[in-house]
Amino acid sequence: MRSSLAPAVRLIQTVSRDSWYRGFILVLTFLFYTSFHLSRKPISIVKSQLHQNCSALPHPRQNISDNDTTWCDWAPFQNADYAELFGALDNAFLVAYAIGMFISGIFGERLPLRYYLSSGMLLSGIFTSLMGLGYYWNIHVLWYYILIQIINGLVQTTGWPSVVTLMGNWFGKGKRGLIMGIWNSHTAVGNILGSLIAGAFVSSAWGLSFIVPGAIVGFFGIICFFFLIEYPEDVGCDSPQQKEETKEEIDENFQDMASSTEAIFKSVNHNIEEAGNEQNSVEHPQAISFLGALRIPGVVEFALCLLFAKLVSYTFLYWLPLYIANVAHFDPKQAGDMSTLFDAGGIIGGILAGLISDYTGGRAITCAVMLILTAPMLFIYNTFGHDQVSTSVAMLIICGMLVNGPYSLITTAVSADLGTHESLHGNSKALSTVSAIIDGCGSIGAALGPLFAGLLSKHGWSYVFYMLIAADICACLLLSRLVYKEIRTLCGCCRKNRGFTEM
Repeated sequence: MRSSLAPAVRLIQTVSRDSWYRGFILVLTFLFYTSFHLSRKPISIVKSQLHQNCSALPHPRQNISDNDTTWCDWAPFQNADYAELFGALDNAFLVAYAIGMFISGIFGERLPLRYYLSSGMLLSGIFTSLMGLGYYWNIHVLWYYILIQIINGLVQTTGWPSVVTLMGNWFGKGKRGLIMGIWNSHTAVGNILGSLIAGAFVSSAWGLSFIVPGAIVGFFGIICFFFLIEYPEDVGCDSPQQKEETKEEIDENFQDMASSTEAIFKSVNHNIEEAGNEQNSVEHPQAISFLGALRIPGVVEFALCLLFAKLVSYTFLYWLPLYIANVAHFDPKQAGDMSTLFDAGGIIGGILAGLISDYTGGRAITCAVMLILTAPMLFIYNTFGHDQVSTSVAMLIICGMLVNGPYSLITTAVSADLGTHESLHGNSKALSTVSAIIDGCGSIGAALGPLFAGLLSKHGWSYVFYMLIAADICACLLLSRLVYKEIRTLCGCCRKNRGFTEM
């Protein structure tokens, strides 16, 4: 007598082949961008080690004067202008990233994504490791670290347009906000892992804080080369567009059953013509121009909104550990570990923003509400966030939710929506360019935030938070037209539904 299949095997059989491949791509792209962000975090952890309060440390007796208050610092960051130098270091990466992002989307549309993404990850691993090798090679010249940051910023632009395009190729519009919200937690997961890995080595040998993340990025670059699948059709799976078209045709045929024979034939002929046109556009898509992408409704508003939203997010990314170390008086490792709470809140915020926007259909409304709540929360955190450890923990999680929620939604679901806008008539080639434009504008804000933080922090951390609050308000105002449009659309739908119920 044959035994029945094991429960786990039966579960495996219930999942379709297409679903297995989509799950595989979801996990793969998640790990790829996690490794990118993991390699960006160490610089914020190492800052507090490069310039410390040397008077609080045990003083070595040999070859160092008792009056030397910078003996524990790493030149050239030992002087009073260390904050400006740290800002220049951040800016070198972020400005190069912002400039490269506008170009990267164009290359991403025209080159095989597997080669493009894997080469970018391998180069990113090399240049991240070179930052850490400065410790072992005893390099104390600023230009070395700035040059490495510039090149690393350029090569890391291969990541975001590529993974967003891959997600657009494999997943349709259904529940896109929720799927993208969960998937986009790779940003926060990468930041958390980067903080923990860098923190493990920062006090003993800070060079490993860069070398280990660099090795991880390079490893996943090799995985990308051997395992990445760019299109569902490459492995015999149905594309999301085909599934959506099939569902639409079934719905249309069901609705037309009560119509006349002539209307049915017209509907069928119309569907056949549309299917033929869409098939031609999918088989021979044309890459969209930069100006053509800007003309897509909503691209400019969301891009400018992200500029200010990412200014706030990246200021926290690069300066939060140093802020915690200075204000709450934690050591570098403790400050790095505490800063991961902000990223943990970002995971919750990204998923929550995607879920709410899917349910309401209002991407701009969801972003605006979270931005409105962020401004007072930033003020409260700066004023009362360090009275007790429990208060600091709660405030960091809440701030992470509100700051990273809109940022996550715009860079994922909104970019995917706009990159597959109905005005493009099914041309999926626009997705890489649109995501690069939106994230490129955001990267300008990401470059400005840490720069301004470095300049303002020497006058007091309160000025940094005033800047963040002002940027948050600007981000909210830039969405006002889209919010008004979505409110009118939602009100119109409510009136229609009420009228239908009354009938």
